[in-house]
Amino acid sequence: MNIKLKIWRQKNRDTEGQFETYEVKNIHSDMSFLEMLDVANEQLIHEGVEPINFDHDCREGICGACSLVINGEPHGPEKKVTTCQTYMRSFEEGETIVVEPFRSHAFPVLRDVMVDRSSFERVIRSGGFISVATGAAPDANAIPISKEIADESMDAAACIGCGACVASCKNSSAMLFVSAKAAHLNLMPQGKAEKSRRVLNMVDTMDSEGFGNCSNTYACEAACPKGISVNFINQLNRDYALAALTNKL
Repeated sequence: MNIKLKIWRQKNRDTEGQFETYEVKNIHSDMSFLEMLDVANEQLIHEGVEPINFDHDCREGICGACSLVINGEPHGPEKKVTTCQTYMRSFEEGETIVVEPFRSHAFPVLRDVMVDRSSFERVIRSGGFISVATGAAPDANAIPISKEIADESMDAAACIGCGACVASCKNSSAMLFVSAKAAHLNLMPQGKAEKSRRVLNMVDTMDSEGFGNCSNTYACEAACPKGISVNFINQLNRDYALAALTNKL
């Protein structure tokens, strides 16, 4: 199949970007979107044009590095997949596909469609770790945890930190990401000792990084490739209110 690729080109964060359109030929419908970009870059290099800079790593839907907005949707038209799991059979022969970087003040463009998402790392770092003593592996079942709590914590831990929630939110809110990262530790007994401090620090860091407030549209949940529930945002709001009140007493 042949397509037209209308893609954002930008030299660095200090320059203005613009869309450029390229014809990409001989694309197999079973190629992933990133493989299509590889083919496009080979064509551009052959034509003496600088290749498109895009982020990628595992290409297995695990790392979340492939942060692209495709035809207006983070990670493309398919639900609960990352860009590397989006296949060209999702598009039509001759279609013009519009590709942009994730748009957010907290995700500045590094080059073309690559963005700097290190703000997520700073949010996680501000939450700290747990104070359980390290050393030899503990005996199994030494700390009883109900299956319901374990399942809920694992659901939260499924967040890969790709940033699709931010890119889909009209306020560029990171509430879904922060709530998932806080919950997967806060729900477990090992993480409860630092729960209040963790929630306060992560929310404060989220605000200082420039993420907006929750828009309550649930666009984040719809765009999340791992299906993280907005219920974690409700939990974060409750935990933050209680922690802030306790901190003042």
